[in-house]
Parts: sequence; structure tokens; C-alpha cells
Amino acid sequence: MDITVTRGTLSPRMLIGLGTPLIVVMLLSMMVLPLPPLVLDLLFTFNIALGLVVLLVAVYTVKPLEFAIFPTVLLVATLLRLALNVASTRVIMLDGHEGTAAAGRVIEAFGDFVVGGNYAVGLVVFAILMIINFVVVTKGAGRISEVSARFTLDAMPGKQMAVDADLNAGLITQEEARARREEVAQEADFYGAMDGASKFVRGDAVAGMLILFINIIGGFTVGILQHGLSVSDAAQNYILLTIGDGLVAQIPSLVLSTAAAIIVTRVSVSQDMGEQFFRQLFTNSRALTVTAAIVGSLGLVPGMPNLVFITIALLLAATAYYVREFKQAEAASEQVKQNKPAEVEANPDLGWDDVQPVDIIGLEVGYRLIPLVDKKQGGQLMSRIKGVRKKLSQELGFLIDPVHIRDNLDLQPGAYRINLLGVPVGESEIHIDKEMAINPGQVFGDIKGIETTDPAFGLAAVWIDPGQRDDAQTKGYTVVDASTVVATHLSHLLQQHAHELLGHESVQQLLDMLAKSSPHLVETLVPKTLALGVVVRVLQNLLEEGVPIRDLRSIAETLAEQGVRSQDPDMLTAAVRTTLSRMIYQKINGMEDLLPAMTLEPNLEQLLQQSVQGAQDGAPGIEPGLAENMLVSLQEQTRRQELSGEPAVLLVSPVLRRWLAQFVRGSVPGLNVLSYNEVPRTKQIKIIATIGGESWKKAG
Repeated sequence: MDITVTRGTLSPRMLIGLGTPLIVVMLLSMMVLPLPPLVLDLLFTFNIALGLVVLLVAVYTVKPLEFAIFPTVLLVATLLRLALNVASTRVIMLDGHEGTAAAGRVIEAFGDFVVGGNYAVGLVVFAILMIINFVVVTKGAGRISEVSARFTLDAMPGKQMAVDADLNAGLITQEEARARREEVAQEADFYGAMDGASKFVRGDAVAGMLILFINIIGGFTVGILQHGLSVSDAAQNYILLTIGDGLVAQIPSLVLSTAAAIIVTRVSVSQDMGEQFFRQLFTNSRALTVTAAIVGSLGLVPGMPNLVFITIALLLAATAYYVREFKQAEAASEQVKQNKPAEVEANPDLGWDDVQPVDIIGLEVGYRLIPLVDKKQGGQLMSRIKGVRKKLSQELGFLIDPVHIRDNLDLQPGAYRINLLGVPVGESEIHIDKEMAINPGQVFGDIKGIETTDPAFGLAAVWIDPGQRDDAQTKGYTVVDASTVVATHLSHLLQQHAHELLGHESVQQLLDMLAKSSPHLVETLVPKTLALGVVVRVLQNLLEEGVPIRDLRSIAETLAEQGVRSQDPDMLTAAVRTTLSRMIYQKINGMEDLLPAMTLEPNLEQLLQQSVQGAQDGAPGIEPGLAENMLVSLQEQTRRQELSGEPAVLLVSPVLRRWLAQFVRGSVPGLNVLSYNEVPRTKQIKIIATIGGESWKKAG
């Protein structure tokens, strides 16, 4: 392996990396080594420039976290300013007797020009600056930093939970969730650091006052006792130098304090401070007009500076007029855009675009439920529905279509309606300001509220206030919010009608996905062996009987093998169910090896088989009394199985299985009808009941 060493000048990145060590060395040098006046001038000028740069960056930063290094910059700038105070104090004490230029031109300029060479004026100006910096800006910014840090840290767990909730609902990806968590952590670190950095600013203001008095006392002592100056000469030299030194240090301090206050008081929106200032302060024409009238009225009062007041009033009035005209022009432009199609063609002919397609899945809500689906008002229903679609798509094996939500003024204000293929399949009424306490079957007490029924499963329920949640859960109730009630109802209906949602396009997409891994299998199946419509019908039959179609490869292999023998969807469905027997069994009885099951009395089963084989449409003609007795017996036995916590299973011959499954659907909920060859060979069967007997013979 070759190693190449490149020699040359330092790269920009290397130079930037040397910045912090150089500043630290410079600070130590200023505190230890005596500096000539020229170097002091350069450092004081750099200090002022640094303060202005930090202030402007704070103003133009869009979000506080974009200037996350600000607390560190504040600390470095404070130390730089204090080191300059130490260096300038040394020069003033040593050479102050020579005149006001002894500590450099910058200090002299602030001592002579800014305060007019009058140390009394200088003391007053310095005192005012200290009051502004210490009492107003620094104290306010420190308090805001402290409160912001506390609230940010208190809100951190909630923000983390919100990120996890969005991730679980599928609203964001893992990368977006990671970025949001990092942003939350950075925000907490930033405001915590700002709380500490505000103490540096406050301490710097106190240090400035102490340094001023120490320098004045020390200057008088050195000038009078060591250099023999008169009191007036000592005051003229040392007080002016001290005031100049204090002003040249306190002005950057005030600038940095202002920058800190701007950072902690601004709102995190995607605009810099200039945009926020203009948009929120100078876009209200009414406020500008009233202000112009008041200022103009003051300008007409005798003795007032009329020209100044009237000039400002005219400027405000002109600004108000411009803002009002600009808003009217924007409104007119927007109206033109909205009405443009009607102006182009006032009476257009009808077209196919006017025929609106039927929504596969639709949700209509009353006007009181609009906040549930409006994210701007904190509605959670959209994310819940997305989570329902994702969960069902993974369980059933195909993509659930989007849910189209619209308001319907014909509904009751708190009602909603669920439509499939344009036909209502379920509706109910909810209270968005309450929560539903559902009785799962055994509770330990009653709760006050509005009695109702769970729309998904028909369980008894009560609408309660959110404050009653803990009490209801303690008594055994299951408590959910209004959004969860709608989402659960929607999920239940989509599972019941999953076979209606699966169409030719969805099946073709499933086959296209399977073709990526098994191209020859798909090519053999469609269209060589079976038409696409037959495959669609088989998959719909499986979904109608509650069998997921996730294992599409096994389904396709069975159809390709059995399709050469029969094109009948019912026979093909039975063959696929046999292939999927392990999944069907696991869904019903889990990992248990013993399956408790009911069977038909042999004579009854033989009678039904003869009726099915003799019927042209596969539906046997049996007497009403016999059918009623079958349903009653199956209902009673199914209820016993549910109370014992075991699944209710009816084992029949393959010829009867599909007909009996359709016969008991809706009449005996919870009963699973299996054929003998749908029980895996590794599982055992325990006959717990036989449906039939003397009552059947009498009825027959």
C-alpha cells in the first residue's frame, strides 16, 4: 500500500481548526504580557466587530438551533473582553500619567470624542449604559433563558413520545424520527446552555462596574503618589482613560447582551427576524392609519415640533395606504385565479370529467367532527386511519385503498358514516369532547355518563368525561378516545368486507410483485392456466372466509397445479385452503396440538351431502325445521366453547364445508367451519359434541 505525504500550505479547514487554540493563547497572553497601544487598538476594534457580527447573525438566523454555538461564542467573547480590561488596566496604570493617548487611540477616542473630554459626562454615560445592560437587557434575557430552559426540559419527554407516536403510526420514517429526536435533544442542550451563558453576561456587567471603580481609585493613587500629578491632572488623565476603557468594553457587551436577548425571545418560525418584524408590525393598515392620525394631531398643537410630527404622520399614512392597496391587489388577483375557468367558458358542455368515480372507501363526518380530521386543529383521526390501513395491509396481504374523507351536512353534527364502493356499511354518533368506556364483559361498578353501544362490536359502553378515565379503568372498563372509536369501527368493517376491496388491479399488482421472485410461476398461472378473473375470485373467496392471502406463492403454486383439472373457483378455493391448512389452524387454535371440534351426526351429514350433490347450485334444499334445529344446536355449543375460552370448530366433509360456512355466517358468529383435510396431520382432534340425534330424526 502506497502512502503519499502532501506538503504545502495549510488548508482552510486546518486554519479554521486552529482558531479556538489561538484565541485561548491570545487570552492568556493579554492577561500576562504587557501589550503596546497599537495592539490594544487592534484588539478593541476586533472586539467591537465580533460583537456586531454576533448580533447580525442572531438577527438573520431563521431558527435558534441554527446558531447553536452561540453560548460558547458568548463565553469566549466575555473572556476576551475581560482579558482586554486586564491588559488595558495594566497600560493605564503604568503610562496613564503621560496623557490620554497612553492606552491607544481607541480608548482615547471613546474618552475624548464620545463624552466630549468631560469625565463627569463620561461617568453619567457609563452609568446609564450599565443600567441598560445590567438592569434591563441582561436581567430580562437571563429570566427568559431560565424559563425557556425549564419549559424545554419539562416538554422533552412529551416531544419524544410524540415522535414515537408518529413513527408507530407510519407518519414518519426511521430517519425522520432519528432527526427529530436529535433536534429535541439539541434544543434542550441549547436552552440549558443559554441559561448558563446568561450568567456570564450578568457577571460581565458586574465586573465592568467593579473594574471602573478599581481603575479610578488605582489611577488616582498612582498618579498622585507615584508621579506627583495634581488632583485635577490625575482626574483628567486617569478618569478619562478609565471611562474610555469602560465604554469601549461595555458597548460590545451591550451588543452581545442584545444578541442573547434576541436569540431567547424569538419564535422558531422559518423566517429571520427582519421578515417577522416587518410582517407582524407593518402589515396592519388600520394600526398605521390610527397612529398617523394621532401623530398628525400632536403636530398641529402649538409649541410642538410641527414639522417633525407632520412628516412622521405623512410617512405612516403613506405606508398604510401602500399596505392596504397591496392587500387589495393580492385579494383581487386571487379572486381572478379562482374565477378564471368560469370567465373563459361561462357555459361549458358536459364531459366525462363530470362523472365522478365511486370512492372505494369513504368516510363522511358531521360538521362537529371536522376537528378530528383537521391536523391544524390537532385532529388525530387521519394518522389513526393511516395506521389502520397499514396494519390491515400487512395482515391481509394486499394494499388497502386510501380512505376519502368529506363532510356531510345531511348527517347529525356528531355522526359519521362509512361507505364501501359508494354504499353505506356502518354509521354511528360520537362525542369528540368525551371518551368511550367500553364494558368488555366484566366490570366492578357503574360510571356516570351517556350510555351507548360500541359501534364496532356492539358492546355496552358509556361516554364519559376525560377526567373519569382513571376511575373507569380501575373498574375494568376499556377507555378509548373518539378518534380510536372511529378507527376501530373502520378497521372492523374493512376486515368484514375485505373481499369486496380486492379487485383485478390489486391482484395484477400482487402477481407483478410475485413475478420478481418467481417469474416462471406467474407466467404459467396467468394466462396459460387460469384467467385473471378466476384468480381474483379465488382470492376473494379466501378473504371472505377470513383467510389472509399473504402467502401468495403457495396460493399461486396450488392454482397452477389444480387449474389444469378444474376452472371452478369454489373447487380451487377448497384446494388452496388445504394448502394453507397450517396457517388456518394457527389462526384458530394457535400452537396447540389438540383441536376441540364438533361434528355432524353421520345420518345428518349423509342427508346433507345427498342434498348438496343433488342441488344444481350447490345449495341443498332442507326443511326449515331441520335448519332451525341445526342453528340452535350450533349456537348453544359455540357459546359453551367461548365461555370455556376454547375455539368453536365444526368439522365436516369437504363437500359440505363451503355451504355450511355460508349457512352459519352471521347466524353463529365465532364458529369456524373446517373440512377434515384442512386439519394438519401433525395435529390431533378431540370430538367434544355431535350435532344431531333424536331431535334431528323427528324433524327430518
